[in-house]
Amino acid sequence: MSDQSGVTQQGVPIDALEPWPDTVDWRPVSRSLITVELISRASWAVVVLIGLCAGWVLQGHWLWPTAVALEIAAWAWRSVVTFRAVRAWGYAERDNDLLVRHGLVVRRLSIVPYARMQFVDVTAGPLERAFKLATVQLHTASAASDAKIPGLPPQEAARLRDRLTALGEDRAEGL
Repeated sequence: MSDQSGVTQQGVPIDALEPWPDTVDWRPVSRSLITVELISRASWAVVVLIGLCAGWVLQGHWLWPTAVALEIAAWAWRSVVTFRAVRAWGYAERDNDLLVRHGLVVRRLSIVPYARMQFVDVTAGPLERAFKLATVQLHTASAASDAKIPGLPPQEAARLRDRLTALGEDRAEGL
């Protein structure tokens, strides 16, 4: 129970994005997702840098090297943030719903009731497959409530897909 001060009776502060801290077993995504994200970012940075360098060579204006430096700085900053962003991903399975959390600056907690799930996708692009990862995407009747869990080993993604599908069917029958 909590009082008006935002603190539970046990003296623990209430955090809307960490519900039920004693009863939820958060599972992290694979650390290999960091490598996948860094490679993806580096690929895009190389494409942008090639374009900026071409502009610099063709025009020779002083703004081109400034743009190159800014792109490199932005890539470096985003790469550092990627480590924390991947650690922020987590999911928890409960009796009646699935919790998915992610985000650093804007934190997001999605609670998806099993009975609301329409179908579950498992996808893996070429880079994800190279690192033996997959993404589980949950689809509900509301497009705004779709949730995804990236960076799962394929066995865990298949297990989660099968479990969510079975639970979704069981809960939907009860409606």
